[in-house]
Amino acid sequence: MPSSPSPLAHLLGCRYPIVAGGMAWCSGAKLAAAVSAAGGLGLIGGASMDADLFRRHIRKARQLTSRPVGVNIPLTFHQAEALAAVAIDEAVPIVFTSAGSPRRFTPEFKARGIKVFHVAPSPALACKCEAAGVDGVVVEGFEAGGHNAHEELTTLVLVPQVVDAVNIPVLAAGGIGDGRQMAAALALGADGVQIGTRFAMTQESSAHPAFKEYCAAAGSDCTRLVLKKNIPVRMMANRLRDRIEAAEAAGADREELLAILGRGRPEAGMFRGEIEEGMLEIGQVAGMLHDLPPVAAVFDRLLSEYEATRRALPKI
Repeated sequence: MPSSPSPLAHLLGCRYPIVAGGMAWCSGAKLAAAVSAAGGLGLIGGASMDADLFRRHIRKARQLTSRPVGVNIPLTFHQAEALAAVAIDEAVPIVFTSAGSPRRFTPEFKARGIKVFHVAPSPALACKCEAAGVDGVVVEGFEAGGHNAHEELTTLVLVPQVVDAVNIPVLAAGGIGDGRQMAAALALGADGVQIGTRFAMTQESSAHPAFKEYCAAAGSDCTRLVLKKNIPVRMMANRLRDRIEAAEAAGADREELLAILGRGRPEAGMFRGEIEEGMLEIGQVAGMLHDLPPVAAVFDRLLSEYEATRRALPKI
């Protein structure tokens, strides 16, 4: 990648236009700070935190690195308003929002000098984000882990459509785990990338070691999109997913599926390491990632693979 920061990297306050997604149960202060220290932008994932814990992670990240660290706030999360207040109070420089209207907090954040990016799984929503005044969008294909949109647009199809539709920076996400995929995203017109699964599977991730090891041992068909009658979610195979798929095949309605899920399944699976009965949210790209390196090593690989891919592109 260029030796001097790209326009998007400059906007984000980092050296490389590489953002680590703010993943629930994975993206705490340690991971966010490590990514920012390596030259990207780390995000603290607010979806697994109350306001007090969120504040502690923001402050801890600042102790771990002098580089900017951002946060992610899912707008449908019941603590979203409290987390937004903490982000403002702590003068967080960048907030990534998702799963809701980009208009909800954007005016207030912008009035405080906070940059705002919103996750958009479709060109239509990306245009609404631009109209709402956000600084940029994360366009996430349905290869991504965790909760997904009903559109099921893949990253390869989604990114160029959004690039053609908006005039604000575009971060590509979903199915990006190495430098080849990063080069492909930039070739499609994206200004940078947001990467989740690769950073969830690092030493600094706050996910449980058993979850990370289970992901590293997975094959290429390790994930499926389930719960489409609720909010689609990409999960790894285990007994819980088997029961969900069996219920869906039998025609279970939304309430029946919610009863199977119960409460606390993501925390049980990803944070406590209950592999068979927890919800194991991870992206399709896990099937090609088989180690658990430190964040610094991930950056070294991403950058060297990107440069090798760029140089090796054939002339046609």
